[in-house]
Amino acid sequence: MLRRIALTVATSAAASLAALSATPPVAYADSLPLLPPPVSGTDTTDRLTVTVDKAGEGHDGTFELDCHPAGGSHPDARAACEQLDRKTLWGKSPFAPAQEGGMCTMQYGGPATAHVTGTWAGRPVDATYRRGDGCEIARWDALVPLLPDVGA
Repeated sequence: MLRRIALTVATSAAASLAALSATPPVAYADSLPLLPPPVSGTDTTDRLTVTVDKAGEGHDGTFELDCHPAGGSHPDARAACEQLDRKTLWGKSPFAPAQEGGMCTMQYGGPATAHVTGTWAGRPVDATYRRGDGCEIARWDALVPLLPDVGA
């Protein structure tokens, strides 16, 4: 009797293992969360143009930013690239617009505007920034030093 139970358990385990081994790994891909691609030193696609207007003396102008390695005409390229790396999460772009219909404070952050174009993490970027309410101010401030610090 004990021998029969041991044989049944062994056969059942072998059949389960065979069934799992026969299923291709692709079948599991849809159930796993996707991870962001790693930032590497060989990635040369991270190139942005930042145009800032009405932000105040020394902040206005058009700046080029290259990352990995950091360079370009941006006044603080290294810090801007580091901030973008921190804000780049899988499924969430650092350049996403403010949430539509979100609860925003009715405050005015000034006339400053910025336009960011180029490529980041292999994706095209075309984002406009203003400081017309609390959500837009928070969106701007999240990208300082890519965008100038013009806060209160």
